[in-house]
Parts: sequence; structure tokens; C-alpha cells
Amino acid sequence: MKRGQRPSAEQVVLMLRQIEVQMAQGKSIAVACKGVDVSEQNSYRWRKEYGGLKVDQARKMKDLERDNALLRRLVADLSLEKQVLADVASGNS
Repeated sequence: MKRGQRPSAEQVVLMLRQIEVQMAQGKSIAVACKGVDVSEQNSYRWRKEYGGLKVDQARKMKDLERDNALLRRLVADLSLEKQVLADVASGNS
């Protein structure tokens, strides 16, 4: 993977699995992360976020997060439109 490019949720889960396999073979976390070309900091952060997820579960989680963000923006837009209409209707322009 190119430097600066964010991995997909599926790629993160696969990298975490590779790190776990190497650690099960007796390698240290530093060596396992270096073998997968991931910083230790990222591995800890990803493990906290993606923990025991499988690839399809990670994909679904990211899709749900994206949908949730879209719905939040829509609700904010509609709330703003409602407030503007209420102000116009009451004569507070």
C-alpha cells in the first residue's frame, strides 16, 4: 500500500490478522508490525476500533457509519430549513 493512502476497513482487518499470526509465531509486536508495514501506533488504534471484527463486519460497520453521517447532515439541513420557514411565517425576516 502506498504511503499516505488510507487502507479500507477490509484491509485493516486483514493486516491485524497478519500481525496476530506473526505474534502467535513468537514475534514481537514491533517485528510483526514492521512485517506488515504498519506502525505500532496504528496497530493499537486499529485493534481498538476493529477488534474482533471479520472482514464483512468491518465493511458493514463502515457503510453504517457513512449512512449515519449522511442522515445527520440531512437532519441538520431540514432543521435549518424548518427554522427559516418558521421565521418567515412569523414575520421575523
